[in-house]
Amino acid sequence: MKKLLAILLSLACVFTALTGCTSGNTTPTAEPITAAPAADPTQAPVQEPAASEIVVEEPVAASVTINTFSTYAGSDGNAQNYQDALKAWQDKTGNKVSDTSATSDENLKSRIRTDFSTGSEPDALFYFTGADADTFLDKVVSVADVRKEFPDYASNMKDDAVAFATDGNWYAIPVNGYWENFFVNKTVLEAAGVAVPGPEYSWDQFLSDCQKIKDAGYTPVTASFVDVPHYWWEFAIFNNTSPKTHGNIPKAADDDAAKAWIAGMNDIKQVYDLGYFPENSLSDKYESLQELFYTDKAAFMLDGSWTANAVKTRCSDDAGNINPDLIKNYTVCNFPSKTADRKSTDMIGGMSSGWYITQKAWNDPAKKAAVVDFISFMTSDEEVSRFTGTGSSALKNGVTLDSSSLSSLDNDIIASMVSATTYTPAVQDAVAGDARNAMFQAVPQMLAGAVTPEQLIDDFIKTFPQ
Repeated sequence: MKKLLAILLSLACVFTALTGCTSGNTTPTAEPITAAPAADPTQAPVQEPAASEIVVEEPVAASVTINTFSTYAGSDGNAQNYQDALKAWQDKTGNKVSDTSATSDENLKSRIRTDFSTGSEPDALFYFTGADADTFLDKVVSVADVRKEFPDYASNMKDDAVAFATDGNWYAIPVNGYWENFFVNKTVLEAAGVAVPGPEYSWDQFLSDCQKIKDAGYTPVTASFVDVPHYWWEFAIFNNTSPKTHGNIPKAADDDAAKAWIAGMNDIKQVYDLGYFPENSLSDKYESLQELFYTDKAAFMLDGSWTANAVKTRCSDDAGNINPDLIKNYTVCNFPSKTADRKSTDMIGGMSSGWYITQKAWNDPAKKAAVVDFISFMTSDEEVSRFTGTGSSALKNGVTLDSSSLSSLDNDIIASMVSATTYTPAVQDAVAGDARNAMFQAVPQMLAGAVTPEQLIDDFIKTFPQ
């Protein structure tokens, strides 16, 4: 018999204490039990029809097509899970889905803003919950409003563990939470004579390891600053702040937040100038540079929890069976700590995405119930467990996993999460629009020496609305 492992990973320190709308539990009233009348012996017994002969006429609801969008696409580790879930819901309901999911990057965020401004938004949207959503909050439906007509909507979620929008309301139902950390190719480390980092990994140790890896003819860290600069941007800043102050945004060039951000940019430049990133990290996209990690040419890859599924897929056969001899070559380790204010066991994590119902679908009588049912299906305990895996969730019952199916990488991730001292939300989620886009686009210029870290942050302060 398979043993089920319920993972209840607490992220209480991540979330701001905001009061959400709660759904009361209604205890069903038992029907009164009455005795059946005694049979009349003068009457012939009634022959009941066989079960197979009973025909029940039920109204057949017209099939509807709902338009959906998510970031489960491209190299996202849940891309296949998403496609499987779409098919399962369509098979279950007879409804259809027209999906236009795309890989998450800064260009995508511009596209979503444009879609909402032109009336081209989907019916159901899986998207970020921070400041990125500010431009369309008036065009999506709050959970409180949905529950007025569908009281059980998201009743399997902990209301105090979800992500609230900047206006204090709850709109998006989460699927999988996230954490960010180093993924490690142990084959490369072994070839370079470098030990797998322990839980307390220092910045100086990291730089020393990178030099050994480079000297052995490998790329220490794969990364692309063309389309996915934010992981390094986030952790470099985190390394110069603390879990308590990481959410502070610079308002003046000489305030503490600005100094921390400048120091973080200098740290990224140090790693770049030492030649620890790929030579083409300023020109090639991330999806292509990830291959260095998967083909045993790069040792480290800084990414999110969703990448665990991508690694497992790379180590599986066509039937989805993980090869234990391949998966054991991968593990995770903590991003190195530079100061005592941020320990290596202090991680970036939280709930930053979820499913929205748009006003466009809510006001369409033909689609309203179907969209509610779709999101309820996608955020059910079963689907969330499938998508989350060893990540985090807002489920009241926690994620349920088949312990017999856990790989060595899964077990390493669980050990890493259990040893985490704090989880801090990504500060980039509080920075939306042109200011963040301009800063991310300027990171390659900074690494190339065209602008200084001080100029980068000063330009950000000038464009970010205070």
